[in-house]
Amino acid sequence: MQKQWLSQYWRQGVRAMPPRDVHEHHRASTPLELLFDLVAVIAIAAAAGELHHAVAHGHTLEGAGKFVLAFFAIWWAWMNFTWFASAYDNDDAIFRLLTMSLMIGSLMMSAGIAPFFQQHELTLIVLGFVWMRLSMVLLWLRAARHDPARRPTARTYALGLMLVQSYWVGLMLAQPMSLPVLLLLFGCGALL
Repeated sequence: MQKQWLSQYWRQGVRAMPPRDVHEHHRASTPLELLFDLVAVIAIAAAAGELHHAVAHGHTLEGAGKFVLAFFAIWWAWMNFTWFASAYDNDDAIFRLLTMSLMIGSLMMSAGIAPFFQQHELTLIVLGFVWMRLSMVLLWLRAARHDPARRPTARTYALGLMLVQSYWVGLMLAQPMSLPVLLLLFGCGALL
């Protein structure tokens, strides 16, 4: 009986993910999107707090450089999801679970801000970023499945995300390195 209920609930909670109507007017943010935004704000606040500590201890230039790196990672992950959600959002169970997965990645990034500022440790930031990107790959593959007209584009995004994440993981594994080298390699990753 319980198995049958779960199966029926799952079928009702999973819908196709066609693209959004581009002529839709006055679409408001969903509570889930607002929660996602709040989680990104937590990560930015963690970076701003560490920047404050760096400035207070006379490490303004280093603190500002690390803040820019951390902010870029947080903003880029946030922006990619918002961009996706503005094109595809059917608010079904899979979309909600993948969005919550993205939030977990953002919180991992938040937890990695202090170690990054204090010991040049990128592990949690990169793992959180990769976690978020893998969730985005799944969303793009799902969009490709349900939107034949834009399937090649959605698959290209999914493949591109996977390839660039390989670069970020390689950068993480190459630690520790000096801040100037890290900034240079980070810039290359940002371009990718």
